[in-house]
Amino acid sequence: MDYFNYKKRVLFAEDANINELAEKYGTPLYVYSKRTFVEHYHKIKDAFSDMDAMVCYSVKANSNGAILKEMLKQGSGFDIVSGGELFRVLNIGADPKKIVYAGVGKTAEEIRYALKSNILMFNIESVEELRAINLIAGAMGKRADVALRINPDVDALTHHYVNTGKKESKFGIDINFALGIYRSAKKLKHINIKGVDMHIGSQITTPIPYLNAVGKISQFISGLNRDGISIEYLNIGGGLGIIYNEEKPTTADVFAKAVKPHIAGFGLKVILEPGRFIIGNAGILVTKVIYNKKGRSKNFLIVDAGMNDLIRPALYGSFHRIIPVNMKKSEKLYQCDVVGPICESADFMGKDRNLPDLGSGELLAVRSTGAYGMAMASNYNSRPRAAEVMVDGRKHSLIRERETYEDLIEKEKI
Repeated sequence: MDYFNYKKRVLFAEDANINELAEKYGTPLYVYSKRTFVEHYHKIKDAFSDMDAMVCYSVKANSNGAILKEMLKQGSGFDIVSGGELFRVLNIGADPKKIVYAGVGKTAEEIRYALKSNILMFNIESVEELRAINLIAGAMGKRADVALRINPDVDALTHHYVNTGKKESKFGIDINFALGIYRSAKKLKHINIKGVDMHIGSQITTPIPYLNAVGKISQFISGLNRDGISIEYLNIGGGLGIIYNEEKPTTADVFAKAVKPHIAGFGLKVILEPGRFIIGNAGILVTKVIYNKKGRSKNFLIVDAGMNDLIRPALYGSFHRIIPVNMKKSEKLYQCDVVGPICESADFMGKDRNLPDLGSGELLAVRSTGAYGMAMASNYNSRPRAAEVMVDGRKHSLIRERETYEDLIEKEKI
C-alpha cells in the first residue's frame, strides 16, 4: 500500500498536490511519502516482533539523509556497503552497534574507518577479506566482529543482475567451503566470529527461494554447532519484492510465517536487511513533457527526466508504471514511448505505454522509484541531478536541492 492517489482527477502524495510540488520545486522531481515508508518499515518489524530481531534498513536503496534520519527515529539499524554509507549513517546519529557492513570490495581505509567506529559486525565475502580485516584489526589493537556471508547456491527467481545467491555470483562464500573457513577464522587472533549471513537477491516475490536458502543455512549452522563454533546472529538479508506492474509479492506477514519456523530453533538473534520493500513504493519521479513527437510507426513523449535520473529501465529493462498527474475527462489513449533527453537509445522511462495525448508542459509520474532511483542517479550528459521532496500529510520539505550547472564543475581543476 502507498499514499499516492487521485483526488478529483489530480494526483496527490498523501495530502500534497503534485502540481503544486512541481510548481514550487521544479522537475524532474523525486517525491517521497513519509507515511508509506514508515508503515512499510513497521510491517517487516512487526512481522518478526516475536523474535529477537533487528531490522537494518539497506542504505543503498535510498541514502538521502532525511530518509535515514526518519528510519533512525523509527528504531531501524542500517545495512551499509561502503565507507560513504557509513559516513552517512553516522552523520545522522546512528548507533554503531546497529550497523552491519557488507560488500565484496571493502578497502583497507574503509575497514579501518568501520573498526574505529565500532560497528556491530562485518559480513565477510572472501577468505582474503577475512585475512585483511584480521591484520588491520591487529594493527589497531582491536578484535573485529564478523559474520561470514554464505552463498547457498539458490536461485532467487529474479533478474539475473540482482540474483546474488547462485554459485556463479561474486557474492558470498561457497557453502561447500564455508565450514573450513569458519574453522580457520576461529584461530585468528583479531577476529570474533559472531554470526552467519546470507543475501540471495533482490525483488524476490515468493518465499520459496528463502525457504530453500534457509534450509541449507540451517544445516550449515548445525554443522557449526557440532564443531563447537558458537554464533550469536543469523542475518537472512533482504530482497523482498514490491509491486511495479502486476507482481503479487509476498507480504511481510506471509514471509515471516514461512521463514520463522526454520530459524526459531537455533535461538539466534536475527538480522533483516530490507531496502526496496521499505522505500520502493514510497517514491515517484515527477517529470514534465517537453515534446509530443508523433511518427508513422511510433509516437514519443519526450520528457525532462532521463536515464541519468532513473537508470533502472535502461539497466535492467525494469517496468515502472507511468501515469498522468492530471487525469483528462477524455479516456482516449495513445500508445507511445516515454523517453528522456539523453543521447542514448536506452534512455527511456517506458515503452509502448497507453497514455492520454499530452502536450508540452503537462506532468507525468513514474511510480515505484523510491528505491534505486536517486541513489543511482548521475550527471551523464552534464545534467544536474534532480531535487528531492518528502511529504508528510499536507507538509512537504525539500530534502535535496536541485543541482546547478556550477555544481557540475565545482570539483574540477582547470
